[in-house]
Amino acid sequence: MKRFVFFIFLLATSMASAQKNIYENIRFDELTSDHEILAIVPFIAHLELKKAVDREELKVLSKNEGYAVQNALEMYFSKRKKRKKFNVDFQNTTNTNAILAQNNIDYNNIDTYTTQDLCKILDVDGIISGNLNLNILLSEGVPTDFSILDYFSGDANYGRIGVKISDGETGKLLWKYENEISKKTGKNTNELIDKMMKTASRKFPYDREKRRDRN
Repeated sequence: MKRFVFFIFLLATSMASAQKNIYENIRFDELTSDHEILAIVPFIAHLELKKAVDREELKVLSKNEGYAVQNALEMYFSKRKKRKKFNVDFQNTTNTNAILAQNNIDYNNIDTYTTQDLCKILDVDGIISGNLNLNILLSEGVPTDFSILDYFSGDANYGRIGVKISDGETGKLLWKYENEISKKTGKNTNELIDKMMKTASRKFPYDREKRRDRN
């Protein structure tokens, strides 16, 4: 019974925290009225691993984490697209990465391009991007065994993730969701994204039915 009560407490706290960590532009409806397709680009990862790695290996590992989140988001939206009526479609990430490569854009320099530049190159209306701060390799999985004490000692905290959507025409930030990464958020990248986006789903701005209910 005590474990159940503690679980409910954690769930309620997580949901309340999620609402606080969500930003939506007050002009969202106006700025996105003509949006039809979004592109998901690789996330920029900052790794502070406990194990020692050289600079070149760290670059490769960071790149892998960034692409893992891109793939996980595509998987999430693909599954939900079949069941929900989103206002937009999502560009296939294989196509996204191929077009970027054709324009000499990759993980190492994508952050030097503006949202407007990327949207023009990719022929999309908006960009889904973000940042990762990790002290583990999430794509390789994390330990699933933990105790309540882990949350107080900090051993359950692995970093933070931020997901944002930006408008291709103006470059303005449309929506952003930030969340801590811990043992309770998932054992790998796909599970993290799935749980995180489900928590934020009531506020996901391109869900046609939810926006209609709110308006």
